[in-house]
Amino acid sequence: MRDFGSALGLMLAIEGLVMAAFTEPMRKRMAEMSRVEARRLRLIGIGAAAVGVAVVWAVRGFSS
Repeated sequence: MRDFGSALGLMLAIEGLVMAAFTEPMRKRMAEMSRVEARRLRLIGIGAAAVGVAVVWAVRGFSS
């Protein structure tokens, strides 16, 4: 659970830094995302989650 909390905190920190550094481009991208159909966004989210799980699995598997 500690690793999950650390990963979540790191993700939020990176997201916050990106939003602070690139406010206008992020605002434009979010407006574009509101026009994309929900099914496509869901598939992108599932794909991103799968890649994230694969990265964590690979890092943990190769670092032991």
